[in-house]
Amino acid sequence: MKKALVISGGGSKGAFAGGVAQYLMKQKGNQYDLFLGTSTGSLMVSHLALGMLDELKKLYTNVNQKSIFSNNPFKIKKVDGEKVVSIRHLNTLWNFLNGRKTFGESENLRHLIKRNITKEMYAKIRTKNKEVVVTVSNLTTNQVEYKSIQECTYDDFCDWIWGSCNYIPFMSLLEKNHYQYADGGFGSLVPIREAILRGATEIDAIILETEVTQFNKLPAKNPFSLLFDIFDFMLTHVERHNITIGKLAATNKNVKLNLYYTPTVLTTNSLVFDEKLMRKWWKSGYKYAKSKQEEMMSEFRPDVLTDKEIEDKL
Repeated sequence: MKKALVISGGGSKGAFAGGVAQYLMKQKGNQYDLFLGTSTGSLMVSHLALGMLDELKKLYTNVNQKSIFSNNPFKIKKVDGEKVVSIRHLNTLWNFLNGRKTFGESENLRHLIKRNITKEMYAKIRTKNKEVVVTVSNLTTNQVEYKSIQECTYDDFCDWIWGSCNYIPFMSLLEKNHYQYADGGFGSLVPIREAILRGATEIDAIILETEVTQFNKLPAKNPFSLLFDIFDFMLTHVERHNITIGKLAATNKNVKLNLYYTPTVLTTNSLVFDEKLMRKWWKSGYKYAKSKQEEMMSEFRPDVLTDKEIEDKL
């Protein structure tokens, strides 16, 4: 038996995945042999492999735009109480004048990764023989690549995590070994099939989107928002394709697959990092995983009352 935890991409929505993982690992007591993440998921898997849930929660509920961007391409303002995101023209112009290939730069995220995923953590994971894998998109070869901690040096592994998180053209482009790399979600947003290929017999997959489309987008007002809509459209269909292929592979290999979606739309721009919202999402993820577990229990054991039903009776 080989159990895997798969976490999709989703930027700031990773806080919700943290809450789900906390319930599955601490409350339910799940033990995993394989941890596989894409984008924000790749940032989480090292902590999860060592059971460092408290440290991960602190990381995900205390970041903001400055923690991620060294040159922030976004301008966030409140209009009628709602946050509206537009482009910082001077910042993007500065990037172009300096010969950069992207609108913004995420060097601060690179430093954040090095501070929070230490050499000691890297060594512990390798000693425990935990398989921790991150997804990157090789734009030069048009291939999705999966980087295992067991096959990388510490510095290389941190680079792959950073590359997996870089949602270009709004964040930095990773140039390494004469190749250009970007967010793993462009090719494999939910790497369920890769977990199966690596021998997983049971998979818990946390998907940072709703199971069905729950809203229609407002019309784009400028080229910047239009570009966001295009990427969102493409990634939505990549995600659905990944899940469909994953389900088929799980059926063919007789793999137990548990899917955890977000029950509601958390945000329309996952590159906005709001500490208060992310704390709320962490709690929501925990509560959601708990309620889903209670539903599963009641399906298999109709005679067993859930915690809520017991409280109501009391």
